[in-house]
Amino acid sequence: MRIDIVTIFPEFFSVLDVSLLGRARQNGVIDLVVHDLRDFTHDRHRTVDDTPSGGGAGMVMRPEPWGEALDALLGTADGTRPTVIFPTPAGQLFRQSMARALSTREHLVFCCGRYEGIDQRVIEHTRTRAEVLELSIGDYVLNGGEVAAMVVIEAVGRLIPGVVGNPESLVEESHEDGLLEYPSYTKPSTWRGMETPPVLLGGNHAAIAAWRREQQLERTRRVRPELLD
Repeated sequence: MRIDIVTIFPEFFSVLDVSLLGRARQNGVIDLVVHDLRDFTHDRHRTVDDTPSGGGAGMVMRPEPWGEALDALLGTADGTRPTVIFPTPAGQLFRQSMARALSTREHLVFCCGRYEGIDQRVIEHTRTRAEVLELSIGDYVLNGGEVAAMVVIEAVGRLIPGVVGNPESLVEESHEDGLLEYPSYTKPSTWRGMETPPVLLGGNHAAIAAWRREQQLERTRRVRPELLD
């Protein structure tokens, strides 16, 4: 998979060089490149923002550098239709099912806005040449799109074949079947006076599966009851 990220803070994404995603990049499973939006400006101040039309607080990211950045990136799609993602609190809620769908794409482009966001014309123009998704990771506001992009990349990247060493570990996770994951235990069986549930130590795989399913339902009912709807 090819992943391009456009941001005014490219150093923010250095964390992608560590852990599983870092190894996937080294092994060529993921081709990830971070681009500085200011490289697509032409004034000596490398300006990327201006005051909002109609007045109001804050600044809005100008369309010109974004247009040039996307011209450069979408022109390298090699015949595939890229998916361009704009992280925004005004977008649709990002879910596990969407992460799995995005893990099958060949080319993802993340546009990390700042300030009051990106000029809406950039988003509308991009729709004419690529699949566009405006995604929110939750009902709150961040300083920019970088953190949200990191969340989506982490969630999508780990689902790409070859990234996680044991793919079976991806099957029984929270949200994969619409429920939260069951609690996990390991050795020792007794720790600080607290016991591992006996059913997990008995070797009866059918009983273990039934217990885990009940735990999923109980945890979902208690923590996220809306998922049961």
